[in-house]
Amino acid sequence: MTRFDYTRADDGPAPLGMIVLQTDETIEGDLRRMLPDKVPLYVSRVPSAPEVTPESLRAMSTHLTGAAELLPQALPYAAVGYGCTSASAQIGSDQVAKLIGEGTKTGHVADPLSALIAACRVMNITKLAFLSPYTADVSDRLRGALEHAGIATPVFGSFEEANEASVVRIAPHSILNAASDLIAQGGTQAVFLSCTNLRTLDVIEKIEANTGLPCLSSNQVLGWQLGRQIDFTTHVPGMLGRWAG
Repeated sequence: MTRFDYTRADDGPAPLGMIVLQTDETIEGDLRRMLPDKVPLYVSRVPSAPEVTPESLRAMSTHLTGAAELLPQALPYAAVGYGCTSASAQIGSDQVAKLIGEGTKTGHVADPLSALIAACRVMNITKLAFLSPYTADVSDRLRGALEHAGIATPVFGSFEEANEASVVRIAPHSILNAASDLIAQGGTQAVFLSCTNLRTLDVIEKIEANTGLPCLSSNQVLGWQLGRQIDFTTHVPGMLGRWAG
């Protein structure tokens, strides 16, 4: 055997980490579309049930630290995201950050709930039309967390689908039609498309064109928040990207 010396390459930008649900088929592709190409993005997965219930969402809390430990640990992370909107409400954003921080070194933890609240504050939104794929009991805790943050959800609609494999296959035109209908009911300043597994990025600007109001979605606000935390320009669709980029 011939042993060779080598020169160590520069580390480059600090990486981003993501804790993604085992059942999620959408968020990784969405984040890579929004985040700068030069920023490394490493992903770990957390066990999640095929059927979404408040109990299955809370159960993820026991796996978050372990999932964070499975991220590459050579460098500290500029930020780590957690890809579940409803579980962020069930577990609590502060607890999510604590559990992930116990598993990896990072200066910031983002989740869709805290990102949505931040986006609404930047855009002066206090009344949201709320579209969920899930049953109402799953959304109750999330809507309550928004209410506690000063964001009302007086208009609510759902596809009443508990199975994650079906949620990801909800057609874009169904999301567009449902969101437009909710906004048409009046009394809101924007619409929120909840769930990181819902395919929303390509309908956000169509919904805004149809309604004249901002459209926010779980993956969109999470990508925006991660961009703010790492101080990089992101490719966030819709009014959020133009107004609060």
